[in-house]
Amino acid sequence: MDEANVYRAIVNAAGSGRPAVLATVVRARGSTPRSAGSKMLIDPDNGLIGTIGGGCGEAEVLEAAREVARTGEPRLIRVELTDPVDSWSPAVCGGVMEVFLERVTGGAAATTL
Repeated sequence: MDEANVYRAIVNAAGSGRPAVLATVVRARGSTPRSAGSKMLIDPDNGLIGTIGGGCGEAEVLEAAREVARTGEPRLIRVELTDPVDSWSPAVCGGVMEVFLERVTGGAAATTL
């Protein structure tokens, strides 16, 4: 999915008042599935738009996004992709991503995007 689709989804979510959460990779070190600037919108009605890499790292981000959607408090989380979760998970990249999570709601966000 191209980045323009993510931005369109942000505008749609903001305009609808749904408590969607935008996840943005703000720093990536070592081997990571996506680079800084990658975005994913977690929308309760439309699911995931975009990706920050999939797998266990994305699952960790989704868990934190639930809390951000609930409280409205932005968060910066560190996603370590260095240790295998278990023997069935060979897709560990070996790097670290820092991901900023922010709730997207109506108002200024809808008019400035």
